[in-house]
Amino acid sequence: MFYTSKGDTGYTGLIGGERVAKESPRIEALGALDEAISAIGLARALAVREESKPLLIHLQRELSMLAAEVAAPDPGQLKRRICAEDVVSLETDVEELSRWINNPHAFIAPGDTPGGGALHLARATVRRAERRVTALAHQGELRNEEVLRYLNRLSTLLYLLARADDQAAGIENPTLMHEMRMEE
Repeated sequence: MFYTSKGDTGYTGLIGGERVAKESPRIEALGALDEAISAIGLARALAVREESKPLLIHLQRELSMLAAEVAAPDPGQLKRRICAEDVVSLETDVEELSRWINNPHAFIAPGDTPGGGALHLARATVRRAERRVTALAHQGELRNEEVLRYLNRLSTLLYLLARADDQAAGIENPTLMHEMRMEE
């Protein structure tokens, strides 16, 4: 059976059994993380740059682990949590891609390629998840500060992966939003 009917009254369960309203900030954060995981999956399916695909599935798995942390009011219930090493790993990937990505120093209009567009959508979705998780942290509902750092670095990495995918598809000069030029 694919349904339990337990959520029919507008409440859902967290790790540990606690039931909360589906519109609670924690469930909003979990929903945004679920969207981000799915958006990265779409990007993985559309990416032309084959070397990005194993990284993207790894990121989906880490985001799933991060979501479990958000879903567990008592983080002691989890076998593994997002840690500083996970953030350092993202920073290493960002530094590596930054060495060879053509950065136009302007706002990019996403959509030059299907893969790049999907990766930009994933980046924007991660930013929404970051805002929802930040709200939880500011309310004292999430104590692991590495979670916020992870989401912040992840959106940067997805931006660079979008640029890398566009370049792999032959787009060296992305479509720019000229009126919004950034300072160099």
